Amino acid sequence: MNKIPMTVQGIEKLHAELKHLKNVVRPKIIYAIAESRKHGDLKENAEYHAAREEQAFCEKRIKEIESKLYHAQVIDIKNIKFNGTVVFGSTVSVLNLKSKQKFVFCIVGDDESNFKNGLISVNSPIARSLIGHKVSDVVIVNTPSGKMKYEILNIKYI
Repeated sequence: MNKIPMTVQGIEKLHAELKHLKNVVRPKIIYAIAESRKHGDLKENAEYHAAREEQAFCEKRIKEIESKLYHAQVIDIKNIKFNGTVVFGSTVSVLNLKSKQKFVFCIVGDDESNFKNGLISVNSPIARSLIGHKVSDVVIVNTPSGKMKYEILNIKYI
């Protein structure tokens, strides 16, 4: 499996979720299973089946996070020398030349992306178009609604 690029913040978030699942959620589920077993026949015990289903979901998520952490390639943007170009982890201010709207995006890994929070996947069309460009460059992004032109206003490595 290939390495998965992630920011330091993305790794920290996954570690926190894993810790919560192992130390809080998993013990609650184990307790719920034990309590539901006290209620008798397991074949017709809805609480027991619900707890087992929740346990399966929890264990699947733990394995998924552990795999992502194992394959993660952590890229700390603060350790990269600023060369004036858009790279993974950089925060980019752009101007949509058609609508005159300004946007600020941080280019992150697939699992970290959240468009509403300005976090776009390194594999998204806009990120792929921005990477390698400098301030004042105009980039053309192929979107489902057609080609969009953006001017790069600012690049930060924060």
